[in-house]
Amino acid sequence: LHSTERSCLLRELHRFESIAIAQEKLEVAPPSPGQLRHVFFHNALPFVGFGFLDNAIMIAAGTQIELSIGVVLGISTMAGKYCQIRNRLFLFSRSSSLAGYVEALASRLGLSIPDLTPKQADMWQTRLSAHLGKAIGVTIGCILGMFPLLFFGDEEEKLEEKN
Repeated sequence: LHSTERSCLLRELHRFESIAIAQEKLEVAPPSPGQLRHVFFHNALPFVGFGFLDNAIMIAAGTQIELSIGVVLGISTMAGKYCQIRNRLFLFSRSSSLAGYVEALASRLGLSIPDLTPKQADMWQTRLSAHLGKAIGVTIGCILGMFPLLFFGDEEEKLEEKN
């Protein structure tokens, strides 16, 4: 982060902390179902995009590795899968940097931050809603990201016919 971004983040953290200290003496009601839905979707939508990009990139790159390097080197399917796993780990570290772009796109599309007090944001219901949103979002994204499999069926059949 640049120094201006760091100072802005520090300012917001101090403001959040002062609100939390002021409200610590107050009894805060748990978040409403509408607020929990907002937290759920706020966390789910970026993870749908992340899961989609991650899975689509992994499938396309992994299949190309197996079809090109595997054929050239004459390695077995298991060795090709090993190369895919290594590639998946490398690309996962690269695709995690895509999460920032996905979140920026989600905020541009109007996905606002849920209006919760610091105490409500720390309640178990809110954390559960956020974690469920992330898990379900990435699952949906990964399922949608399987679309490259529609295009690889013929190439694998041709590869099996050659062997």
